[in-house]
Amino acid sequence: MSAGAGIPAPSALARRSILAVVGVLFAIPLVAMVEFTLRRGLEGGYDLSRWITVLTGDLGPAYRPLGQAIGNSLALAAVTVLVVLVLLVPTMVLVQLRLPRLRRALEFVCLLPISIPAIVLVVGLAPVYSVVVRLVGSGVWTLAFAYGIIVLPFAYRAVQSNLEALDLATLTEAARSLGASWPVVIVRVLLPNLRRGLLAAGFISIAVVLGEFTIASLLNRQNLQTALVVVSKDDPYIAVVLALLALLLAFVLLLAIGRVGRGRTRKES
Repeated sequence: MSAGAGIPAPSALARRSILAVVGVLFAIPLVAMVEFTLRRGLEGGYDLSRWITVLTGDLGPAYRPLGQAIGNSLALAAVTVLVVLVLLVPTMVLVQLRLPRLRRALEFVCLLPISIPAIVLVVGLAPVYSVVVRLVGSGVWTLAFAYGIIVLPFAYRAVQSNLEALDLATLTEAARSLGASWPVVIVRVLLPNLRRGLLAAGFISIAVVLGEFTIASLLNRQNLQTALVVVSKDDPYIAVVLALLALLLAFVLLLAIGRVGRGRTRKES
């Protein structure tokens, strides 16, 4: 008998109550932010003028750096996803197939960044970036190297859960026995079967990059979050509107992950 065999499962009412409490805790600050953006100021009342201004792009020349910051964050998200998947996925496949004894070491290395505060990472990365600046310049895209480290634990877990559901050895041996080269095996056999994990890793990486502030600020790069801090000093209402839109995008990405997972489960069943 297992240790938890005698513990009864929570009832449906208990589960709903827990979800309701957690939902309220998350909803209160979000509702407060929405209410704040709708205020008309000293005259009182509420309107949608700030939301209309943001959604129509009519922010004026003073907010042009914000548009550049959004572009920087989107470019960083794309480069980070590319760096993580190009380096991580082949390494995980190689360890799974050829070097299973290194799996624990790889897992430790990939999960280690989640236990290190961002401020500590910056202290270690600052000397590295002084070399990076001399080699490739100080473009904002170079932050993707640092962001690749902080998203590594999330990307690893997403891909690893998909790998564990596959009989990787059988798939690769069957493809190789039919004359497929290793590049063909990876592109036409493994990647389609890892689609769910790759999409989940990509979406989570995008959400993390769009919400990152500490590393960009301390390394003196401009992204969405650092620009929001600057905007909030002049117009806190617009800054909160943009922060809510960023949260909405992250929420949509998480829903997309769940939808991809459910769709894949139905196909397998």
